Amino acid sequence: MVEDRITDGRRIAELLASEIDGREDDELASLAVTNADRDVEPTVGGARAFDISFVDEDGDTLERLARVFVHPDRAHIEFGQGREAAVGAAGEAGLRTRPKATTPAKSLVFLERAAAVKRGVAVMQAAARDTGDR
Repeated sequence: MVEDRITDGRRIAELLASEIDGREDDELASLAVTNADRDVEPTVGGARAFDISFVDEDGDTLERLARVFVHPDRAHIEFGQGREAAVGAAGEAGLRTRPKATTPAKSLVFLERAAAVKRGVAVMQAAARDTGDR
C-alpha cells in the first residue's frame, strides 16, 4: 500500500487555517485566522502566511496569539503568547519545537506533514488556555 504524505508547507498551513476557522469548540471559538497573505510563497526561512488572533463575539480582532509561516516542506507556528503551554503540548504531541532568541522571546512549533495539523490545533488550544480569558 502506498502512503501519501503531504509535506507541502503551504498546503499544511491551509489545512491548519481550515481547522482554526472551521471549528467553534473550546478555545477555538475565540480564535480566528487574521492578516492572511493569500499569495504567500514558501521560502526556506519561512514566509508569514497568516496570524492566529483572539477575536470577540463580533469577530473583531483583539490580539495576536501566534503567526504561521510556510516553508517548501513544512509549516511552523511562532508563539509569542502561551509559549510554555505550547512547547509542553507540542512535546506531548510529538511535534518538534525550538526557541527563537528574540525580544520578546518566541517559541516555534513545526508541522512537518499534514497529519500533524490536528496536533498543531491542540497546541494552539493549550496556548490559548494559558493566556487566560479574553
